[in-house]
Amino acid sequence: YMQSVETGGGSVHAGGSLKLSCVISGLPFADYCLGWFRQTPEMERELGAIAGIDDDSTTYADSVKGRFTISKDNSRNTLFLQMNDLTPADSGVYYCAADRRCSMPHMTSGDYYTMDYWGKGTLVIISS
Repeated sequence: YMQSVETGGGSVHAGGSLKLSCVISGLPFADYCLGWFRQTPEMERELGAIAGIDDDSTTYADSVKGRFTISKDNSRNTLFLQMNDLTPADSGVYYCAADRRCSMPHMTSGDYYTMDYWGKGTLVIISS
C-alpha cells in the first residue's frame, strides 16, 4: 500500500509562492497517475483534483491554471506542486494521491473524482 510524506506547506502572504513535495513509497511510482487535491478550511474537499500528471501529460483545474505547476521526479519517487501568485482562496489542506489509471482531463474538470491511494495532507495558509 502507498505511504507518503508530504512537505512544503506553510503560511505566506497573498502573492507569495510555495512548493509542495510528496515522496511516495509502496507502489511503482513511475507507472502511476498522480494528483493533488485540496480541502478548504471549511472542510469541503474540492470535487476534483486541482492538478494531475500521467507520464508527461498534465492537467489543471481552471482555478489554478497558469499559477500552479505539477511535476514529478521518478528517480526520487517524488511528486511536486509549485504554487505561485497564491491567494487566500488557495488556503487548505493539500493531499497527494495516486491511481494505477486515471482519466485526464476529467480529473480536473470540477466533477467529483477520487483516486485509490491518498497522502495525509499538508496545510497551506494564505493571508491577505
